[in-house]
Amino acid sequence: MKRWITLACGVVLVLVGATWVLQGVGVLTGSFMTGQKLWFLIGLIAFLVGVVLIAATAFKKRVR
Repeated sequence: MKRWITLACGVVLVLVGATWVLQGVGVLTGSFMTGQKLWFLIGLIAFLVGVVLIAATAFKKRVR
């Protein structure tokens, strides 16, 4: 059960992080985050943490 929670958190972080990165560089418009370097950096960190969580879940050996 814990693997699913970790995987779900990783997927959410990847999606949210990617959105924030795109807003930070100005690709997605219409928000106070558009064109802000801070949101690019926060999004990049969230994206990378999500990738690490997904990779850790995928490569973790099952223990029963």
